[in-house]
Amino acid sequence: MVRQTMDWQTAEREFESDVIAMEPLGRMFEKTVIRNTDAVAQQYQGGVYDRSLSEVAFPAAPDGEYRSLTYAEMGEIVRALTAGFRELGIETGDRVGVFAQTRLEWAHTDFALLSAGAVVTTVYKSSSPEKAQYLLDDPDADGVVVENEELLERILEVEDDLDLEFIVSMDELEGYDDRDDVYTLADVYELGDEAFDSDAYQEWLDEPEMDDLASIIYTSGTTGQPKGVKLTHRNFRANVNQVYRRVGPRPDKGEETPTIDGDSKMVSYLPLAHVFERTAGHFLPFAAGSTIAYAESSDTLKEDFSAVQPTGATSVPRVYEKIYDAIREQATESPVKERIFNWATDVGREYHRAESPGPILEAKQSLADKLVFSQVKEALGGNIEMLVSGGGSLSPDLCTLYHGMGLPILEGYGLTETAPVVTTNPPEEPKIGTVGPSVVDCEVKVDDSVVPDGEAADTEGETGELLVSGPNVAEGYWEKPEATDRAFTEDGWFRTGDIVTIQPDGYIVFHERRKQLLVLSTGKNVAPAPIEDAFAAREPVEQCMVVGDSEKFVGALIVPNVDALERMAEDEGVDLPDSAQEICNHEWVKDRIDREVEAVNERFESHETIKEYRLVPVEFTEDNEMLTPTMKKKRRTILDEFEDEVESIYAEDQLEAPEAE
Repeated sequence: MVRQTMDWQTAEREFESDVIAMEPLGRMFEKTVIRNTDAVAQQYQGGVYDRSLSEVAFPAAPDGEYRSLTYAEMGEIVRALTAGFRELGIETGDRVGVFAQTRLEWAHTDFALLSAGAVVTTVYKSSSPEKAQYLLDDPDADGVVVENEELLERILEVEDDLDLEFIVSMDELEGYDDRDDVYTLADVYELGDEAFDSDAYQEWLDEPEMDDLASIIYTSGTTGQPKGVKLTHRNFRANVNQVYRRVGPRPDKGEETPTIDGDSKMVSYLPLAHVFERTAGHFLPFAAGSTIAYAESSDTLKEDFSAVQPTGATSVPRVYEKIYDAIREQATESPVKERIFNWATDVGREYHRAESPGPILEAKQSLADKLVFSQVKEALGGNIEMLVSGGGSLSPDLCTLYHGMGLPILEGYGLTETAPVVTTNPPEEPKIGTVGPSVVDCEVKVDDSVVPDGEAADTEGETGELLVSGPNVAEGYWEKPEATDRAFTEDGWFRTGDIVTIQPDGYIVFHERRKQLLVLSTGKNVAPAPIEDAFAAREPVEQCMVVGDSEKFVGALIVPNVDALERMAEDEGVDLPDSAQEICNHEWVKDRIDREVEAVNERFESHETIKEYRLVPVEFTEDNEMLTPTMKKKRRTILDEFEDEVESIYAEDQLEAPEAE
C-alpha cells in the first residue's frame, strides 16, 4: 500500500530548532534554562501543601492563589538539589524512586535526579505500602522521595524489605529527628546550595551516555505483576524531538495553527509517574520554554483552568468526559437552557463535520457560539488553543463536539514502551476518529496474522496488531528477559498488543487492545472500546463496560448518571428514590437507559449490539480500584465486583444465541 506524503509531514522532518537536539535530559533542561532565563517556567498554588522548600528556595504563594517561578529561578533550585542528592551519595546509574502527586517539586526532583545521573523510578501516589515496596525493591532503589508524612509512613511500613540509603519528603516533617536517613527536600536543597560547584555540575550533566537508563516506569500490572520499562535518555529525548517537530512553531504553519512554544501555558494534573504526562506534559513543554501550572486534582480543573487561563493541557478521555459533564450540568439548569444547550451542541457537531458550512450553518454556529460556546471557553480560562488526549480511546462524537465548540482535541497514541508517543494528530490537519499518523522517525506497520479471516474485509487500509520501530522504543523490561523477548518480533519490531488500521493516508485508527477483544461463542470478535466510547456524550449514562467474552452475545454494565437522571425526572414530574441502588431498579430509569442503549446500538453491527445490560450503583474510580491512576478501566476488578450482575445477564435461557452472520 502506498501512503500519501503531505506537505506538513515534509516540513516537520526538515524542521530545525534549538529545541531539537540529542543530549542527556539534565543537559536538555540546563539549555532550556539558558534559552528562557526570564520566562515563567512554573506556577504553583498556596495553601495546598506544607512545602518544605517554601521560604527556603522560593516564596510561599498566598492561599488559593498562584505564584510563578522563572526558568532562572527553577534552574537554581534544580542545581542546588542536584548537588544535594550527590551529597547524599547518589552516583550515575543509582536508582531513586519518586512517590508523590504531580506538583511543582516533582519536576524539581526529576530534573535534579536526572542531572545527578540517577535513574528515576516512579510510584503512583495511590500505591499501597505493598505496591510501593514492589516498585522500589524490584529496581533495587537506593533512595526514595516521598510527598509527605503519609507516604513516608507507607514506606516505613515496608522498609525492612527495602535497602534504602535515604528517604526525602517534599513537605515538612515532624517527629523524625531520631532518623539520620530521613530528610526534607529543603534539607537536600541546603546541603547542595552549600556544596555546589559549577564545574562539577557541568561534568555530572554529561556523565550519562544517551543509551544509559533515565527512568524505569512500571506498566499498570492489571494482568499480572507490573513490568519495569527501561527508558533511556535517547528514548525520551528522541520522543521530545519527534513531538516538537509536529506541534512546535514551524515556519510553514499559519498564525491560526496552535503550537507548543515559549508562549504556551499548560495545566498539569495527570500523574507524572505515568509516561504520558512525563513526556507530553513535562519534558516537552519545558524543552519548548512553555509555562506549566500545577493543578492539584482532576476534581478542581474547572477552577484551575479559570485561574490559570492556559492555552492547553494534556489529558485522558475520562477527564474530557468529566469536564463536558460539568459544563453540561451548569448549562442545563432549566428546561429552556437545556434546549438551547442541546441545540447548540447539535449545531457544533454539524458545523465541524460540514466540508463547506454555507451561510445558514455559519449563522447558526455564530449564534451557538454567542449563546453557549463562548461561555464554555470562558469557563476553561478563555485562552485554550488545543487540548491533547492520550492514554485511551476518545469518543469521536465527544471529540467532534469539542472541535465544534472551538476547543480542538488532538488525539494521539502511545505506550510506556515507546516513551510514549507513536502517533498524534497534527494541529493543521486533525482527523477525528483517528490517532493521527506516526511521528518522524517512528516506523509503523501491522501484523495482519492476528486478525481472523474476514474481520477486516471491509476496512480501508491495513488492519492488524501495530508494530513499532524507532529511537523512542525501549530496549525492554527490567530484569525480565523472557518478557522482553516476547515483546519483540524476530527482526526487532515492538509488538504493541493493539489492533489498529493504518489508513492509506497514514492516519491510524485504534480499535482495541488485543487482549481486550471479546470473542463471542459464535466466533465473532467484538472491540469493547468503540461501544463504550459511544456512551461518552449520552447524558443519562456515567460509564459503560462491555462484557461477553466466550458468551453468546454482548452485554454491558452501565453506571447511571444519577444527577442527570434526577434532573430529567424532575422535569417530567417523576419522583426518584434517594439511594443509588433503588434508582438502578426504578422502571422510569430503566426505560430512559433503554433508549440510550437503543440509540447507541444503531451505530453498530448486529453482533456488536448490547442485548442485555445491568445498571450498577457504583462509579468506577481509582479510589475503589476499578480505574488505574490514568483512569483506564480495571476490567478484571470490575468483573469480580459485579460478578452476580454479569452472571444474571447470561443466565440460562435468558436469550437465544443470535445466529452467526
